[in-house]
Amino acid sequence: MTLFHFANCIALAYAPYFMTYKCSGLAEYGVFWKCIQAGAIYLVTQLCKMLLLATFFPATDLTSLGRMETVTELLKNTVDVADLIGLHIVMTKFAGKGETKFLVAGLGWASAELLMTRLVPLWVGARNVEFDWKYLQMSFDSNINLVHHITTATLIWLWSRHDLRRTHLPVVMVLLAIGCYRPVITELFHSILGFGTWSILAIKASSAISVALLSMHIYYSLTQGLNSYY
Repeated sequence: MTLFHFANCIALAYAPYFMTYKCSGLAEYGVFWKCIQAGAIYLVTQLCKMLLLATFFPATDLTSLGRMETVTELLKNTVDVADLIGLHIVMTKFAGKGETKFLVAGLGWASAELLMTRLVPLWVGARNVEFDWKYLQMSFDSNINLVHHITTATLIWLWSRHDLRRTHLPVVMVLLAIGCYRPVITELFHSILGFGTWSILAIKASSAISVALLSMHIYYSLTQGLNSYY
């Protein structure tokens, strides 16, 4: 039974990544090595983020305060701008169509995060004798992160375009800022409003889908504008 639960969690976490690679057409372009390179840049970026956090935000015991220091958490999440820089570097190193660039960057980035943050907890925890919903929630969260990272890569690609409409640029900037501060926003929902884990997961899923749909609308408006010139 424990092996069956572990297999379900692994399939739920990893199958969407494989399906995205196969069904999006990336397999036809032979960009698997580019996804590996995106994962390598993810590792370097996370190392730089850890060094910055350890240098400027040393760990402190906040349990005695009984509350979250919002300003400190906001400053800590500002370090996530490094993720945006890393994704931008991935796309500048890869020559290809726009949709191929942000799909490779987002999928490679999300896959590296999945391997580094989900594989060991699932391997150790999901094989326990006692069933726990948190491992299924962890698998669902990895799917949300896949949508989030591909959307973030799309927004960075849109931001780098010189032919992006002026009215769309502030929207893209706001959506990128929301993506950077997403952890502290969800923590506020949890600590202040008292939302449970399933509620937080639903909020993260709905927000990721909403941002993805809005980004898709901006992307298609840009591509239709380009096609009108031909």
